[in-house]
Amino acid sequence: MRSIWRGAVSFGLVSIAVKLYSATEDHDIRFHQVHKADGGRVKYRRVCSVDGEELEYGDIAKGYELPDGQLVVLTDEDFDQLPLGTTHEIEVLQFVDQEQIDPIHFEKTYYLEPDGVATRPYVLLRTALENAGQVAITKIAIRQRESLAALRVREGVLVLHTMRWPDEIRRPAFSFLDEEVPVRPQELAMAESLISTMAGDFDATQFTDDYREAMTALLEAKQSGGEVQPAPDAADEGGGAVVDLMSALRRSVERAGGSTPAAGPDDGSDDESDAAPAKTTTARKTPAKKAAEGEKAPAKKAPARKAAPEKAAPKRPASEQAAAGDEPAKPAKRASRPRKTA
Repeated sequence: MRSIWRGAVSFGLVSIAVKLYSATEDHDIRFHQVHKADGGRVKYRRVCSVDGEELEYGDIAKGYELPDGQLVVLTDEDFDQLPLGTTHEIEVLQFVDQEQIDPIHFEKTYYLEPDGVATRPYVLLRTALENAGQVAITKIAIRQRESLAALRVREGVLVLHTMRWPDEIRRPAFSFLDEEVPVRPQELAMAESLISTMAGDFDATQFTDDYREAMTALLEAKQSGGEVQPAPDAADEGGGAVVDLMSALRRSVERAGGSTPAAGPDDGSDDESDAAPAKTTTARKTPAKKAAEGEKAPAKKAPARKAAPEKAAPKRPASEQAAAGDEPAKPAKRASRPRKTA
């Protein structure tokens, strides 16, 4: 188990360093939401309702709407600065009989483990609670929320039950409570007899989760019957992120008044204004590409020279001519002639 809170139990002048662990866990069969047609996972994105921007967790704060409609935004720093003494301390307020606590107040259960050299005072508090037959009423702050809590002993371990505040318990305002509903003595005697017949000692291991067992059996039957399919590969979002980054960088350079470099063949940009420099670069290397792709008109023949003036390609350095082939130098010179305008 991994501790989720670290602090101390304090009562009187005694302080006991402890670590807090979740005492319960869920064994529910969990499902993913998928597209019925192809089994693809359904994803949810955090999008701002004002500007439509997709947000990261670090961009999200907590907002409280006032009665007049105005909004108060609180950050993690605001919560950290709250003067909450129970953030790292379980303060014992009083000791009471457990029967006095209505179970409706109980919320979640945690185990307390002594931290470091605090074992001796831990055992002292545990033994005192057992001998007194009482539980300690405390306060604790977990995940930026302060709660009442009951501290008791179970199987030699201090157990903490977080509790609801009194104003969080709803009152059952049902109409039948104000009605006079007659109950016949014979019916009451029969009900009491049934209760007496079914009475027994509680043992949680005698009960099973029938729904979970039925769901497990259903999944196993579908698997053995071949009603399974491979999980589909999700679309590669990494490539899309690269394209968005390249587009953002190019637009940033344009806004700064600079000239953007020509887009490469793997840029993947769909923007027409970004694609224009790539066309110019491609025109310069047309003879080399035609020779590599084995087109009908090699670079040596006249048809290739006729197409060159239409591109108006500038004169290339000797290094580029050498890279393009042995004899494309002449077509390059012919291509450098200015085009006639209408």
